[in-house]
Amino acid sequence: MPLVSDLKLNRQIDYSDTSVLLVDSSGNMRATVYYMLREFGMHNIKAVTSNERVIPLISRNDYDIVLLSHNVRDSVTGIQILEEARYRGFIRPSSAWICMTSDSSQEAILQVIDSNPDDLLIKPFTMEELKQRIDQVMRRKAALRPVDLAVEAGSIGQALKICENLIYREHPEFDHLQIVRGSLLLQLGRFEDARRLFESIYRENGEKEAGLYLAKTYIGMEDLSLAQEQLLRLIERSPLMIAAYDLLAEVYEKQGDLGEAREMLREATAKAPLAIPRQMKLGRVATKTKVMEVAKSAYRRSISLGKRSSLHSAEPYLCLANVFMLEAKHSDEKTQYQLSRDMDVLLQRAKQSFPNDLGLEVRSNLIRSQFAESTGDFSEGERLLKEAILVNDRLEMPLDLDREVLALSGDAVPMLEPEKAAVPVPEAGKKKARDAQMSLKANRLGIKHYMSGKVGAAIKSFGAAVEFDFTNFAAMLNLAQLFLETARDDEERREGRLKMVDRYLGLLRNGQLPDDQQRKLNVLERFRKLPVKSLPHGPLGELIK
Repeated sequence: MPLVSDLKLNRQIDYSDTSVLLVDSSGNMRATVYYMLREFGMHNIKAVTSNERVIPLISRNDYDIVLLSHNVRDSVTGIQILEEARYRGFIRPSSAWICMTSDSSQEAILQVIDSNPDDLLIKPFTMEELKQRIDQVMRRKAALRPVDLAVEAGSIGQALKICENLIYREHPEFDHLQIVRGSLLLQLGRFEDARRLFESIYRENGEKEAGLYLAKTYIGMEDLSLAQEQLLRLIERSPLMIAAYDLLAEVYEKQGDLGEAREMLREATAKAPLAIPRQMKLGRVATKTKVMEVAKSAYRRSISLGKRSSLHSAEPYLCLANVFMLEAKHSDEKTQYQLSRDMDVLLQRAKQSFPNDLGLEVRSNLIRSQFAESTGDFSEGERLLKEAILVNDRLEMPLDLDREVLALSGDAVPMLEPEKAAVPVPEAGKKKARDAQMSLKANRLGIKHYMSGKVGAAIKSFGAAVEFDFTNFAAMLNLAQLFLETARDDEERREGRLKMVDRYLGLLRNGQLPDDQQRKLNVLERFRKLPVKSLPHGPLGELIK
């Protein structure tokens, strides 16, 4: 690996010890790029075709550079490999992932950008261009290596100190280090410092990434109008900056303007239709605003895209079935019959795709039960509900059926509410006046908020319960669960959320817990050892009362 001392622009990087994985389905292209890499002084090169054996290869080896060819005609594409590796936690911060593609269409390019590689090369390219791109990425990786190691260890504060010590005006990666510094300030909740930094960078050179981070800073400061103005300016100047559309949709939703959020997501998916998370967001907001044709189209696209993605899950099947159920409430008998058939076919396809997913079976029966009740067949609805309960009892972590039924109501998707700052954890040795009765009330209120989909309010109530009584282990367990769920679902806030999970689990380990709470703690401890993105969807257990 190149050292930080190699960063000076007038120094060549020594690649003699660099390990490279080259993935391309074209034998001729593999040979061409292979000999280019040898000309750069690289000797440890593994060249393979694109197939399902690439991921196990990556899992067993620490490659410094991964060159991935993306061809939509391949059975396993480069983007699939990149997404799968990230999903499974196989991507090290110090490794360079560079995508190569011969498809220069807007749709393909935006899909690659959405998958967030370190760089993108359009074929054909010259040896000089390949060398320049690899050098650029590796210099940046080398510059950030100490920062990445601190982040990997979960020490964001230490990462910020290292980053600030590295920065000087003549540093060849000065601009990028400033962006990284600002992103670390954001993670630490130092919004005013981040705002000053990003405003300065954006004012100086109009850098798009700084502009996007500036909007995130305004959101963190809960100044949504400024965030909206900033994002609209970015979109006007850079109409293909899809991340700005995503963030603006989030701002509109936080402001309660779901119609604007839906239209922003529609515009984003029209420009970049191949991202499953964006299609799922569009489906959710369209369902909330009762524009069912848009919701159905988004969920169907998610199902289709998921067939060749590590993001393949039962969620879009269930969401689409839920749309059918909601439509049936206001349809005539003939339409209800067709919707019922469509839903049965869809859920059967989901079961064939995920035969061992008992959670899917539970939620399928709940949707069918709600469908039956919405069409007046209450006895069938009760039978299916009982079946859901029986299957749910077989789960290691049973679903909260009351909450699941609430989510299937006509107001299916709760609006986002601005999340409050993370709940402070009292120091173990700090004596406080206890109010056990108020603590129990706050915990019950937190469960009520959670059941209504108001996660931010739930976290605040559970935090109050702990403040009232630091021995309320039930509230601590509930907080640990919610922070783990939000860490899974919110990549941007993941580090801070996981830190809170670890702090609460650490405090709980030292407590004398009843058997039921100890079992819950054991389950959460097991979940915490898993990669965050592999956690099951939905609630990670029932909240303790």
